[in-house]
Amino acid sequence: MKILYAIQGTGNGHLSRSMDIVPLLKKMGDVDVLVSGTQGDLNLPFAVKYKLHGFGFVFGKSGGVDLWGSFLKSRFRKFIKEINTLPIDNYDLVINDFEPVSAWACYLKNKPCIGLSHQAAVLHDKAPKPEEPDMIGRLILKNYAPVTAQYGFHFKSFDKNIFTPVIRQQVREQEIMNNGHYTVYLPAYDDKRLIKRLSEFKNVEWDVFSKHNKKVYHHKNVSIQPIDNKAFVKSMAHSAGVLCGGGFETPAEALFLKKKLLVIPMKNQYEQQLNAAMLKDMGVPVIKSLKPKHDEKILDWLNNGKPLKVNYPDNTQQILDMLFEQHAEASYFKTGLVAH
Repeated sequence: MKILYAIQGTGNGHLSRSMDIVPLLKKMGDVDVLVSGTQGDLNLPFAVKYKLHGFGFVFGKSGGVDLWGSFLKSRFRKFIKEINTLPIDNYDLVINDFEPVSAWACYLKNKPCIGLSHQAAVLHDKAPKPEEPDMIGRLILKNYAPVTAQYGFHFKSFDKNIFTPVIRQQVREQEIMNNGHYTVYLPAYDDKRLIKRLSEFKNVEWDVFSKHNKKVYHHKNVSIQPIDNKAFVKSMAHSAGVLCGGGFETPAEALFLKKKLLVIPMKNQYEQQLNAAMLKDMGVPVIKSLKPKHDEKILDWLNNGKPLKVNYPDNTQQILDMLFEQHAEASYFKTGLVAH
């Protein structure tokens, strides 16, 4: 069986999950990997056949998405060309992790496309929603990568097709300890802003992983280093806690590693607002920004925060087995597309 596994490459979450999924898929068929997006930092341990520009967003430097930068880098004509030239008919099965090029290529050719993503879960009717609705954000999420069937990952399972997170083996194998520092991953903030704010919290060692710098340096009680997957995972496993954005994989891995967690969802990013709503519902503290008005909550987390108890079993193979049982036969699909 010829399989295309398509990954959204904006950010590192989807790429992290693929590190466990792709090796398992390769035991089940002949797999080609497609990655689209321009913001990922991870080096994947397998070959990528299609490296596409896709259609994603750009991280800003003050806590949110850079909407203008995202528009400038969108290159819509290139995106359309990638859709039209992708040889989607060469594949018996297309599995899609919120990747738009392959999803729309399948849509235009009326070809089945199986969604296996976090986005399928956050839009589920039973998933918690943020207090402030975002109709445009929801519309974008629902139509960004259309699929014919969908399975989702979330911070907890609440429906038969919603599973707990895929925790990569690299994280599962870590020795967990507490060396007293706090690991920070806030890619929507620049280093200057992070140093200014974090250094205000005296006697706290901050280990910051930055998308905006390629060298290691220290300022007061803040250490800045470029993103390195191995170093980042070790830092989390040895930390007292994790301060991060409202993505999916990093908070999920922090919870699995039994670390107390504080989340700052990105502005102008509806998916992160949805993630934050679920985490808040589970008891994880959430703040809107790093502004001084939130200092009291940060101090309370530093002094009194506790890790959440979660159960994230290693069931990725079982999920893929179920997916293949349901969808390996193309004749199964006789219905139209369903939205996320």
